[in-house]
Amino acid sequence: MAAATTAGSRAQRRAPASRRDAQRSTIQWHRVGRVALLLTLFVIVLLYIRPVAHWLQQRGTAAHSQADLRDLQREHNRLQARLHQLSGTGSIEREARKMGMVRRGERPYVFQP
Repeated sequence: MAAATTAGSRAQRRAPASRRDAQRSTIQWHRVGRVALLLTLFVIVLLYIRPVAHWLQQRGTAAHSQADLRDLQREHNRLQARLHQLSGTGSIEREARKMGMVRRGERPYVFQP
């Protein structure tokens, strides 16, 4: 009977050890892998946020620069046309007469409606 008791007590001692093994093996590795993958993707997304924000800012700046360039090109064309207009013969006299100037010896006239 003593041998049966010692065998029974050994079985009782072994049972908690097998429970520990069962508890240790209950780690769900597929979940650990998923969490690791999600953390990796989160870090990658964090690393991409700043360059994407910088790219969006540059895109806006480029759009403003292009609008400024178009405005300056229009003004340049207008000034080129004005220069061409003023470079012609008699343009100085025409501009002076628009301002109300007369040549020496001429009599100025004013027409009133």
